Amino acid sequence: MKKKISGNPLLIAICVIFALAFLILPLIFVLVQAFKSGFAAYIASISDPIAVKSFWLTVIAVVISVVVNSFFGLFAAWSVTRYSYPGRKLITTFMDLPLSISPVIVGLIYILTFGRSSPIYHFLLAHGIKIAFTVPGVVLVTIFVTLPYISRELIPVLEATGRDEEEAAALMGAKGLTIFRRITFPHIRRAFIYGVVLCAARAMGEFGAVSIISGHLRGKTTTIPLHIEILYNEFKLAPAFAVSSILVFMAILLLIIRSLLEYYDRKNEE
Repeated sequence: MKKKISGNPLLIAICVIFALAFLILPLIFVLVQAFKSGFAAYIASISDPIAVKSFWLTVIAVVISVVVNSFFGLFAAWSVTRYSYPGRKLITTFMDLPLSISPVIVGLIYILTFGRSSPIYHFLLAHGIKIAFTVPGVVLVTIFVTLPYISRELIPVLEATGRDEEEAAALMGAKGLTIFRRITFPHIRRAFIYGVVLCAARAMGEFGAVSIISGHLRGKTTTIPLHIEILYNEFKLAPAFAVSSILVFMAILLLIIRSLLEYYDRKNEE
């Protein structure tokens, strides 16, 4: 019979205090300030046409980023863990680049690449392609800053599981898609879910790169974080906190979805 290990009260107390001081209390403060002027004022703030457009642009950027990076993450993780070729380490290094570059620098890079001073600007303009200060630009920089989150969750799991089961299935005549669906993906499913949640959360709150590439065109290229900044700079504190609460609720929703997916995943395994 295994002996139950009791927790250290001091460590538990430190964790609880830290969580309350740095996580729970700020979120409670946001919600209190959001409803400070009354429920009617709160509804008016979040139903403002500009706030609604910012919300939908944020949702679009998050969805596209998650879809693109899910495909990229799966393919990248598979290629660097299942094949040996020259430059493999270099590829993994480049995948970490978005984590080490400041988001503001990312926005400037995209402005220099696709803006008026770019050598390819006139070519893009001639073909009706505009990136800077447009919705596609906002989506592109969001994809860039969230690029490594899914692949970085999958790579360690794929390396740990190895290739023995996949090679055995291949010797028995299983096709590549069947091997991935029946053998590989079940091993990485939880890591994939966690990576998707991280990617979505990062995309949802992205500010620096989007701030540069968007041009702050109100109601056109402003996401929720940018709209909050504009309201705060205009000293509209109650509306700013009201719109901020949307991000809080979206984050909570993401965590609930992740918990449900993990719960059903465990139930299926049982």
